[in-house]
Amino acid sequence: MLTGEFFSTIDDKGRILIPARLRSAFEAESLYVTRGLENCLWLMLPADFEKLLNTIISNTQSMFDSKMRLLQRGMIAPAQLCEFDKVGRINIPMSLRKSVNLLEKEEAVILGTGTYLELWNKAQYEQYMNVNMGAFLDAAQSLSEMV
Repeated sequence: MLTGEFFSTIDDKGRILIPARLRSAFEAESLYVTRGLENCLWLMLPADFEKLLNTIISNTQSMFDSKMRLLQRGMIAPAQLCEFDKVGRINIPMSLRKSVNLLEKEEAVILGTGTYLELWNKAQYEQYMNVNMGAFLDAAQSLSEMV
């Protein structure tokens, strides 16, 4: 289970250190990095990315469905397999960094969200959480009704 909120800085070569606790949970040599939702990147195990890919393209008519084409262009096409280096960093491709405003030498937030990681620009993540606090409280209320 991938959980936790971690802060790390993207170096001048576009690499970010993935905390050892998360790396050991992944037990992988590489991760797929792609655009996520709400202006972050998703970092996923190859098997989990393949499930996402298959879900999006499973319908043979998906190339004729405008919503599926949008998902293919927004999540599948930009995805890149990124390998860990010897110290546990991965190089985030510049095109993906730019798409979510992850700048070199600035602090980023890595979130363990269960089965994948989210990578955010720290300031944008804090703003997102502040703006969405009401929706968070509503979601928590809904969860209390399920329990």
